[in-house]
Amino acid sequence: YRTGEFIFREGTTGGELYLILEGKVRISRTVPGMGEEALAVLGPGEAFGEMSLIDDAPRSADAIVHETCRLLVIGKDALEDLMFLQKELAYEMLWNMVRMLSSRLRETNDKMTFMSVSGKF
Repeated sequence: YRTGEFIFREGTTGGELYLILEGKVRISRTVPGMGEEALAVLGPGEAFGEMSLIDDAPRSADAIVHETCRLLVIGKDALEDLMFLQKELAYEMLWNMVRMLSSRLRETNDKMTFMSVSGKF
């Protein structure tokens, strides 16, 4: 994927998990009247797109190539097959996903606290 390319857009449906092998991906949202707000810049070894696998809801943000990257794309069906056939690997993957989501929730809580204290919320 090339710099500036959209991997997916907010509001679209999707059933893929992306693992960054090389490069960087920016996760962002468009805020009316303000433009793009970067939520995170992710690098090698990090994953994104997991939320649509969990709840089948539309994408909650854009994923844009920040630096030319190579991604491993895992579809929902392939992930479910892997979880059925490789129980130990599935266990590790799920725990990693839980840790990642927990970390992102903590970051969000910290940002909300900062915004509240600084009067921006």
